Amino acid sequence: MNKFICCCTVLLCFTGIYAQTSKSKAEPAKQEKPAAEKKPASPDLSFDPDAAVTTHHTVTINGQKVPYKAIAGTLPVWDEDGKAIAGLFYTYYERTDVNKTARPLVISFNGGPGSASVWMHIGYTGPVLLNIDDEGYPVQPYGYKENHHSILDVADIVYVDPVNTGYSRIVGKDVPRTKFFGVNADIKYLADWINTFVTRFDRWGSPKYLIGESYGTTRVSGLALELQQAHWMYLNGVILVSPTGLGIERGTATDAALRLPYFAATAWYHKKLGADLQQKDLEAFLPEVEAFTMNQLLPAINKGSLLDDATRNTIAEKMAAYSGLSQQVILQNNLDVSPNLFWKELLRKEGFTIGRLDSRYKGIDKRDGGERPDFNAELTAWLHAFTPPINMYLRNELNYKTDYPYNVFGPVHPWDNNNDHTGENLRSAMSINPYLHLLVQSGYYDGACDYFNAKYNLWQMDPSGKLKDRIQWAGFRGGHMMYLRKEDLKTSTEQIRAFIKTSIPSKAAKY
Repeated sequence: MNKFICCCTVLLCFTGIYAQTSKSKAEPAKQEKPAAEKKPASPDLSFDPDAAVTTHHTVTINGQKVPYKAIAGTLPVWDEDGKAIAGLFYTYYERTDVNKTARPLVISFNGGPGSASVWMHIGYTGPVLLNIDDEGYPVQPYGYKENHHSILDVADIVYVDPVNTGYSRIVGKDVPRTKFFGVNADIKYLADWINTFVTRFDRWGSPKYLIGESYGTTRVSGLALELQQAHWMYLNGVILVSPTGLGIERGTATDAALRLPYFAATAWYHKKLGADLQQKDLEAFLPEVEAFTMNQLLPAINKGSLLDDATRNTIAEKMAAYSGLSQQVILQNNLDVSPNLFWKELLRKEGFTIGRLDSRYKGIDKRDGGERPDFNAELTAWLHAFTPPINMYLRNELNYKTDYPYNVFGPVHPWDNNNDHTGENLRSAMSINPYLHLLVQSGYYDGACDYFNAKYNLWQMDPSGKLKDRIQWAGFRGGHMMYLRKEDLKTSTEQIRAFIKTSIPSKAAKY
């Protein structure tokens, strides 16, 4: 259920960017050392992985002017001998008109694995917002504007690009890739890096939060326990946006059954349901599908050939009514319709496919036949929308100058997915730490990390219900990046703002 498959690109190391400051948003920074503007003939494997640029800005959030400084730069990943083996690119926003000693700090990761932190940075919580329309589709001219819904009014934020994403690179030719590219390797080195960052910027006294999207939810779920166990750093909150399966075992039948509520939401959006269901509001309709999924569909798929023909046909008829697919297609696939087939089949007669990460998006294939779309319609639209503004913003607004490419997707494969116990890691961290709260946000039209699987995660992580007073789940009428909808951006950021405020305790940490 990972968000993206990364492109195979050439591993490059990039030129150093040295410390700069500026007095105002409009005044360009003065360089203490000259930035290398000319791209070297060959990759520079000895670049400085510990350098930064500082600029000063103001943003208006909910009618309030918020002054802040932005620090864009690299901070090292150290090996066991204290040698820098990578430089991680980060963008750190710190409000400047308040005392930061006890001010919340949000550490933000995106997914992939192999994706930079661009998506939530300029699409969700940061102080600038890319130019898109009210539903999240690309518009020109490309650019960015103030984000009046940023959470910078209540918390400082650092956006982190893992190794080989953004401007983050490995230092040296001989560093093993296994130190970075795997579920547990990723968690270990990023926990070490967070310790360095928190110490460098004097944030040990701050209430701390991790937010991850897509594979970033796997990452931050594991980090919650790793930070406690290896660094004695205890969090106040973890926010999961469009979570993966978090290593929680499902099995073939469960995996097949849990897709139906997402199919139903998508069919409702595209008006492919019968009149009796279509006239219901989405959030009034879905509980009916969820109950059928858990109480009837899951047991039926588990029975396999033991299921009698009459019951099989009854189940298939109900699935067809909820999914917008034909009963014949469902029976041909033994009640187990793959997501790829659903994305190809739902609008086949109209000549369209639908998006994987956001099924509101439509695509056009070369031929109507086949069992899967030619491309992910939503991802091409998002790359179209995000890539120009992040490059423009980092260079022109934050004065980070380099000729090396900003890897929206970077080369991180092969990725070791073995021993993924991140859901259990998060549960364990919450059990140990009475202060730790969890917020989960899902888009109803996300077919990669669907909303019902996110609910299933919570049921399995907390089977006794003893943690439920510290767990929240919320659904939104968008896809994987539900915040791209203007309406949901406001609602979801207000939810994060409230989550931060309510998870700062007024009593001792004890049960």
